[in-house]
Amino acid sequence: MRPLKTMNAEELSELPFPPPAFIVKDLIPHGLSVLAGASKTGKSWLVLWLAMRVSQGLPVWERPTRQCEVLYLCLEDTFPRIQRRMYRLNEDPVPELRFAVMCDKLHGGLEEQITEQLRSHPQTRLVIIDTLQKIRDPHDTESGNMYACDYDAMVSLKRIADEHDIGILLVHHIRKTKDSEDPFNEILGSNGVMGGLDTVLLLKREYRGAEGGTLRVTGRDVEDQTISLTFHDCIWELTEQEDDTGEATPPPDLYPPFLYALVEFMQNRKQWKGTATELLEAVAETEIKPKGVVRCLSRFYYEFLEPRGIRFHSHRTGQSRLIYLACDDANDVNDDNDDNPS
Repeated sequence: MRPLKTMNAEELSELPFPPPAFIVKDLIPHGLSVLAGASKTGKSWLVLWLAMRVSQGLPVWERPTRQCEVLYLCLEDTFPRIQRRMYRLNEDPVPELRFAVMCDKLHGGLEEQITEQLRSHPQTRLVIIDTLQKIRDPHDTESGNMYACDYDAMVSLKRIADEHDIGILLVHHIRKTKDSEDPFNEILGSNGVMGGLDTVLLLKREYRGAEGGTLRVTGRDVEDQTISLTFHDCIWELTEQEDDTGEATPPPDLYPPFLYALVEFMQNRKQWKGTATELLEAVAETEIKPKGVVRCLSRFYYEFLEPRGIRFHSHRTGQSRLIYLACDDANDVNDDNDDNPS
């Protein structure tokens, strides 16, 4: 028996972790996502347009994308139909976007096919599978335990996404029956589908053939949001965006004043070392308590400090915790024999 590897809450709160990586900022993170909608809603038009934008590094609804190679498994289409759709979208064709119209089934070779494609094309960061039903083997559900089968299918695909640090986007269908309380319950399959996903995008039109529609988003690494869209010339164009309260999305809150004071404090210094109390005194900050300093630095390190050229590290010695700060061109600040804080 291997002992459990644990970490207490204090240690965890003081560790800096990079923020989630996104293919489309705040919309499609690395991991396993699904885009679900009724038949003929325009899902395939949306993912083709999205694939073409991402492969060129162009924004999606004013959101930046991570430019990368994209593998699109168009399992309900043919190459001639894909070509005609690309012409309609009027996007520049690029070699970073690759298509396939046939593949093996899940648990029947698909995992190996995707892995080999990633090995051959290591710049691939997004895999689109249209549709989920096309890669499912009907024999997988013969056991009668739909939840276990659905969850196992999601876990198999999520494992590939996590191991290779990519995004996998599944296109899927919804039931004909409506759920007024939670539309996400309309996604076809058992709760095992939702349980195994990182992000869920639900595309709905006001009615069949309507130009207007909405994209509802929920997930582990994204904020709940509702995006109003208009289907125009085969492209889903942005109309309006709301958060989960139904209010227009406000600009992000400012970072704590302490961080701005810290950046100014480090402008004329190569490095600094000391306790949280000493740091607060040095930057003349009174709104944050000493016990919250390391937590604040860890929480905002990758999104605030690192882009501004400030490195951070903390280390407990005896009864106190020392904080090490350095600019990008500083010497190693992890040496406990450094001079006293300056």
